[in-house]
Amino acid sequence: MGHHHDHPHIDPASGDRRVSISIWANGLLTIAQIVGGIMAGSLSLIADALHNFSDMAALVIAFAARKIARRPADAHMTFGYGRIEIVAALINYTTLIIVGAYLIYEGAMRMINPPEIEGWTIVIIGGVALVIDALTAVLTWSMQKESVNIRALFLHNLSDAFASIAVIIGGSLILLYDMRWVDPAITIGIALYILYLAFSEIGGPIRTLMLGSPPDIDGQSVIETVKNVEGVQNIHHVHLWQMQENTAALDCHVVLTEIGWHQIESVKAEIKEQLRMRFNIAHSSLEFEHSDHAHQNASLYGHE
Repeated sequence: MGHHHDHPHIDPASGDRRVSISIWANGLLTIAQIVGGIMAGSLSLIADALHNFSDMAALVIAFAARKIARRPADAHMTFGYGRIEIVAALINYTTLIIVGAYLIYEGAMRMINPPEIEGWTIVIIGGVALVIDALTAVLTWSMQKESVNIRALFLHNLSDAFASIAVIIGGSLILLYDMRWVDPAITIGIALYILYLAFSEIGGPIRTLMLGSPPDIDGQSVIETVKNVEGVQNIHHVHLWQMQENTAALDCHVVLTEIGWHQIESVKAEIKEQLRMRFNIAHSSLEFEHSDHAHQNASLYGHE
């Protein structure tokens, strides 16, 4: 049986400031890296710049998503706008996959024909990038525990910091030993790391958007808990999903015994209390059926 764990929440205004600082820092860094990469002839710098640009786009999307997610439910979005952060995370991971695939292609082309490269430019700009990447990762670290959207950003920033270290090492090797093949090799390494991060994390947002059951809640335990409430005979047509990232919901039909039918309000209250206490399921829609008039051969899950 799984449980949801609460995390300390950061003040929304403070979180927005952190994200906006990160946007400006990544924007300036991207420009510096692209200019430096062109001047130095370094693909790894341009690769890091593309990665940072995807970070900046991710930050802008995340910033907008945070704002939209706080809007209350209305006639158009009766569940509220919280899922926009899941959509933002999916967009960010998808851009990471595209960037990673492109960098592998470019790196392979340059491995075949390594160009002239300015080592000092790579080392200096790589050092500046490392400082900014580390700053952005620090700004989003405490926020990423409570939001898949911010976690996507944090992983972007963390991978950037590692990429910047690789770029500095590559520039140093070019300066010391004229090992020009190192630059595209590091580019391919950065790209593989980007792809690893994206593919390992993208499943979460997809699962949520597909209305999958929460990964940290054992659905069978939820069913058994409801069935064990006094007055309940059976349960079917179960839908267990995540309304938002940290908000689980249950929708099901509950078949009551004759005694349970006459105590329907107390049975309902007990079911909701058990769901809230044991699984942190605060939102549940329960449809009750008398055992004499219950659906016959109803499926346990779904609505068949």
